[in-house]
Amino acid sequence: MAVVSVTVNGRVYEIGCDDSQTTRIQQLGRMVDDKAQELLRQIGTVPDSRLLVMVGLMLADELTEARDLVKAAGTDLAAVAEGDNRMAAGIEALAGRIESIADRLERS
Repeated sequence: MAVVSVTVNGRVYEIGCDDSQTTRIQQLGRMVDDKAQELLRQIGTVPDSRLLVMVGLMLADELTEARDLVKAAGTDLAAVAEGDNRMAAGIEALAGRIESIADRLERS
């Protein structure tokens, strides 16, 4: 198990993780620190515990928006798939009609 140092608002936090996750944890730590610095620029100095809760809420809000977009995109994709299915059924019906007309023409 690896230990990664994550710095948020100048304070270092030691985080345990799988060896394969060290780079990801460092990236996430930088993201949290970026959000913390953004908040501090907007509201000024606050206690670390409150800052981290506020950062967590900001990230949760972003995650919720992203999930909503994915859900909406999934709905859009389902509508496209339904349209594709209807189009395929229409093409099959037309192909059947064309074959029927071709058969009648051959017989005449």
